[in-house]
Amino acid sequence: MPRIPLVGLAAMPAELREAIARGQDSRMLSSSKPVQVWAHRPPVALAWLALMESFQQDSQLDERLRELLRLKIASITTCQACQLARKSDAVSEEDIACLGSDSDRFSPAEQAAMGFAELFASDYMTIGDEHYAQLSQYFSSPQVVELNMYCALMLAGGRMTYVQQAY
Repeated sequence: MPRIPLVGLAAMPAELREAIARGQDSRMLSSSKPVQVWAHRPPVALAWLALMESFQQDSQLDERLRELLRLKIASITTCQACQLARKSDAVSEEDIACLGSDSDRFSPAEQAAMGFAELFASDYMTIGDEHYAQLSQYFSSPQVVELNMYCALMLAGGRMTYVQQAY
């Protein structure tokens, strides 16, 4: 049960209900519950959802990589809802079973990004110039910036959902 009462869908502003519907239709949201908690602050909830939509609609990172990063971070935050949700068909259950390894299922770019995401979520103080040098072998500067921002959003969202028990 969520630690903060859920705002009923009917009690939300129409704009927020519409954003939830869009998010569920696109698979960006697997559940409305986190947003029903955030709905105590509708403008902030809308801003959060707009950022998530921006990553989904105008990303410099491909869908498969974003899903791998999301799932890698979910394995660290232990957010059950995040771990169970599937936001893309570009990542198979076999891929997910190999997330904890340096499997050759993943390209060198995917391995570099997932290694960075793991450190970002678990041991961020060890991230150094060498990690950015490795990322720059596979990604442009705008892509590295987006990778950082996406990791931050997934980490924050997963932890917030877990802490609030909004799943």
